[in-house]
Amino acid sequence: MQTEAIKQAADYIKNKLTAAPEVGLVLGSGLGVLADEITDTTVVPYGEIPGFPVSTVSGHKGQLVIGKLEGQHVIAMQGRFHFYEGYPMELVTLPIRVMKALGVETLIVTNAAGGINESFEPGNLMLITDHINNMGTNPLIGQNDEELGARFPDMSAAYSKELLKHARAVAEEINLEVQEGVYVGNTGPSYETGAEVRMLRTWGGDAVGMSTVPEVIVASHAKMDVLGISCISNMAAGILDQPLTHDEVMETTGQVREDFLRFVKQIVKQLPNK
Repeated sequence: MQTEAIKQAADYIKNKLTAAPEVGLVLGSGLGVLADEITDTTVVPYGEIPGFPVSTVSGHKGQLVIGKLEGQHVIAMQGRFHFYEGYPMELVTLPIRVMKALGVETLIVTNAAGGINESFEPGNLMLITDHINNMGTNPLIGQNDEELGARFPDMSAAYSKELLKHARAVAEEINLEVQEGVYVGNTGPSYETGAEVRMLRTWGGDAVGMSTVPEVIVASHAKMDVLGISCISNMAAGILDQPLTHDEVMETTGQVREDFLRFVKQIVKQLPNK
């Protein structure tokens, strides 16, 4: 059934394209501004696409923006779907499947995350070196379709080492200090308690959020090359003596907008040839 859903959505989008996208972008809370940099655009609201859910979260516009970014053919999710919105994992990750069906081989996933590593500061950008799935489920549970990927996909290099090396070189070239670390995916929608943050730190987590992990698991299943970037929008619970709010997340992502834009645009511009 999912194969048919993927095909219907991909066919609908394909009819609107003049060129097949090669790079996919998933733009997290407050980071959708990157889609405004895309030229020769075709905009497709999620509500128009067969089988697509609709984003319900502030900071997520809820549309695909397809066109050219720094010379590359790209398709960007300006807003994503979250498990906490009540959508099943199959729907949360459907856009990744559709991107693959459209020809995307390289996926750049972004998110706003809480800093667990006490050496981080709000406004830092963090390259994701690995992740911990703390969502209590997995988007690959259920019958496996061999056309989509192997029953037991390898996750030892879920985040492409080549793309990480490329992103480090770009950061150095544009004189941008970036952090690196492990992203922990929780279900949300409540923020973590101080005790949970201490636990995640002992596990080896550096940042925590409510997305990304399901998408990366599916991208790995589909053998896509993945680069992950977190914007550390706040310090996680218990580190600073202040409550956590979504407004703070949006404010911080707005402050790092220029660094985020020039970093990702330069990464895309100089992407290694596959």
